Amino acid sequence: MGETTYTPQEGTAAMKWAMQATLDEGDEVIVPSPYWVSYGDIARLFGGRPVTVLCPEANGFRLRPEALETAITPRTRWVVLNSPNNPSGAVAGWDDMRAIADVMLQHPHVLILTDDMYEHLLYDDARFCTTAQVEPRLRDRVLTVNGGSKSYSMTGWRVGFCGGPMALIKGMAKVQGQSTGGISGISQAAAVAALEGPQDGLQVRAAIYRGRRDMALSMLATAPGLRCRKPGGAFYLFVNMEGCLGKVTAGGARIATDQDFMTALLREQAVAAVHGAAYGMSPFFRLSYATSDALFRKGCERIVRFCARTQ
Repeated sequence: MGETTYTPQEGTAAMKWAMQATLDEGDEVIVPSPYWVSYGDIARLFGGRPVTVLCPEANGFRLRPEALETAITPRTRWVVLNSPNNPSGAVAGWDDMRAIADVMLQHPHVLILTDDMYEHLLYDDARFCTTAQVEPRLRDRVLTVNGGSKSYSMTGWRVGFCGGPMALIKGMAKVQGQSTGGISGISQAAAVAALEGPQDGLQVRAAIYRGRRDMALSMLATAPGLRCRKPGGAFYLFVNMEGCLGKVTAGGARIATDQDFMTALLREQAVAAVHGAAYGMSPFFRLSYATSDALFRKGCERIVRFCARTQ
């Protein structure tokens, strides 16, 4: 089975066409939690059943091989992997991916989708690896998805690309050919220029993001009721707000859930973020630091003030 590449509109489009080309009614799609919000809905859209597997905070939000093994059944069709992860910023190291690959070798009926959109956004000693790289014997079952949005700041260009088994790519192309979605020639040329041009800017941008991450971790450490693990990649903080549950804000709102927390934070401090339940894990919320230093600092200051006034 040969390999080829295909250019869809962003990574989620690749997943959509892959699921549509392969899923039968009731097939299971394993989605480690926390996850990007679209994964489960895409599976449902084409008759699949998303099966979430918890990646606990205590394990750095990384997928445990024993949890993956337990979740796989004869109806499992896909496993979705995302590292660096949105929303947690967790990075699966070589040993983590090796353990996952060992599980997958035992289940040849299961396909693997790797969402590698944050490949170049890594910090400290984190190193990127992907499934087909770690275990070449899985290459004929892996759909590797990437794009220009995150690493190259080409969000509005809507350029994604993927590589995988020829039969799967052909099936995806048939699905896409009957849809209204397309990608402009200008966007494709811009993506080629980004991929083939100088790559020095990637390290510069990663250093800027790392500085914002460290600033936020320092500031949020002073916020009563919050705690946050240091992420190894992407540009998100996945903040645990368990210590705020059961309290009442300065504006009189009672916090029973992470969604209550975010709603009150928006109303009382004009700070917008996403509650953890949207990503399949509570009680957390996601902060994005893909913004200016000044704006992000102001947001963190308001979060600290909000928590300090919550009793």
